[in-house]
Amino acid sequence: MDKKKSRMKRALKLRSKIKNQGATRLSIHKTSQHIYAQVISDDGFITLASASTTQAEIKVSLKNTGNIIAAAEVGKIIAQKAIAAGVTEVAFDRSGFKYHGRVKALADAAREAGLKF
Repeated sequence: MDKKKSRMKRALKLRSKIKNQGATRLSIHKTSQHIYAQVISDDGFITLASASTTQAEIKVSLKNTGNIIAAAEVGKIIAQKAIAAGVTEVAFDRSGFKYHGRVKALADAAREAGLKF
């Protein structure tokens, strides 16, 4: 099994558990250059808040967009936007990515900014 198939298998298992909980989820996706985060409603059809390193207001304040510092900044912004949208508790959907590095930095920053997982 190649790397992408393994990641997608982990993501499927994780998403099925979150769906059974019926929780609003904080979903992330990362590439080598950027990281994306969005808060998705419990029915899975509505995006309540989103943030990424491709957005101008975040990109301007960063030297590099593919590192831990950038991920932490996205975590802060997504938490602020989610709280403004009325969401304080989410389930963390890491999309099959292992919980370390940029994924962990984003999650920790979101927790510090007020989101509860």
